[in-house]
Amino acid sequence: MTDVRDTRAAFGQQLRDLRKDAGLSGRRFASLAGWHPSKVSKIEYGKQTPTEDDVRTWCTLAGADKYIPDLIAGLRNIDAAYLEWRRILGGGVRRRQQLAADIEATTQLIRGYDPALVPGLLHTPSYAEAIIRQVIEFNEVPSDVEAAVAARMERQQQFLYRGDHKVHYLIGEQSLYTTVGDDEVMFGQLDRLLSAMTLPRVLLGIVPLMAPYRVSATNFVIHDQRLVLVEGVGAALNLTQPRELALYSRAFDVLAKQSVTGRGARELITAALARRADGK
Repeated sequence: MTDVRDTRAAFGQQLRDLRKDAGLSGRRFASLAGWHPSKVSKIEYGKQTPTEDDVRTWCTLAGADKYIPDLIAGLRNIDAAYLEWRRILGGGVRRRQQLAADIEATTQLIRGYDPALVPGLLHTPSYAEAIIRQVIEFNEVPSDVEAAVAARMERQQQFLYRGDHKVHYLIGEQSLYTTVGDDEVMFGQLDRLLSAMTLPRVLLGIVPLMAPYRVSATNFVIHDQRLVLVEGVGAALNLTQPRELALYSRAFDVLAKQSVTGRGARELITAALARRADGK
């Protein structure tokens, strides 16, 4: 992942490529736009953030109007795209839960994928507590476990039981075996998955462990057709560009086709329960 400076520089690189593809020198381009020559250089090397009007002018002069929607979306998201965990969690994990709830409040459909863990909206309190304790320890941030767990449980109530919301979650079969907390926590969490599958607003698909490789994907969550949240070790990315949204939607569809739902999913969960009970 990159930081904000690198994101701004990468944005400038896209604009520079468009200018060069149009066969225009920086000086000629600035003249056509009515700008000082240094403005073109500063924008292209990430030292100055262009305005939306600048981007529209840039694309028009470069004969690249078709790129305007993606570039405008990227511009609006430059400063918000890269969210370092230590900065987000510096005020406590509960604050992170509230930020998620704010986004979910304006979302009708969540589509999410996680290869190794159960998604937050399906957590039991014990599973959530174990996850949050580990997040706090790893990131070395202030501890507010009880408040954070309560906030996560409230998110579940708001999204799964109130309003007009739906979730389609995909998890890797590994998620059923990754031990969060201890066996007792996992028994409760796996039982929770079985009950959550009966909720009318929840569709759960499980990608079998031996499913063939189709796409490389870390955990991500798509909010309607407006935002993708991709989580990494040190930071999260908020993506809003139409082409990024389309790419992650395609990845989700590929994984969804590999997943099993209904009876097939219940059989995988039941098998994981039995294997854990046998201590294998």
